[in-house]
Amino acid sequence: MAEFGEVRTTFWGEGLYGVQPPLSDVVVQDAERRRGVRLPTSLLEILRVQNGGLVAELWNAFPTDVPTSWSENHVPLDEMMGIGRHDGKLSLLDSPYLVEEWGLPSPLVLLSGDGHCWIALDYRSCGENGEPSVTWFDMDRNTELPLAADFRTFVERLTAAASLDPDGEDGGRSAS
Repeated sequence: MAEFGEVRTTFWGEGLYGVQPPLSDVVVQDAERRRGVRLPTSLLEILRVQNGGLVAELWNAFPTDVPTSWSENHVPLDEMMGIGRHDGKLSLLDSPYLVEEWGLPSPLVLLSGDGHCWIALDYRSCGENGEPSVTWFDMDRNTELPLAADFRTFVERLTAAASLDPDGEDGGRSAS
């Protein structure tokens, strides 16, 4: 398991795809008010380094003990949404619309996904002011898979997708 501080400083990949303007306290307070939840401190620490975008290849997968529609042994985290409304890019602020559009349970704050699969902060058990767990939602299979008890633990368990695939291929959709 990686140390949170190490992951935080090396979390983001190169490029501007999905990057929102730098995070401010006002933006965080507005997002929490709009979503009706308290965002995890560890998430905000990462978003203060860069507010969304591509995830570095060192940290682009979360290992699983069960196969998913994505891979036999992990779920992808190629990018993560930030907080904002810049250039029409998806943001954590879009969670209510996306949850409704894709028929996801509520309350969630979506971190990453493409409609077929999502990684989300899951507030169903902890309530709006609690520490949300992190859950994988597979819309094609209509399944969900708990990943971590909290966001910090989720981040500390991230690894390179290439290290999980003995054939050197990064997942893709499995046929199962």
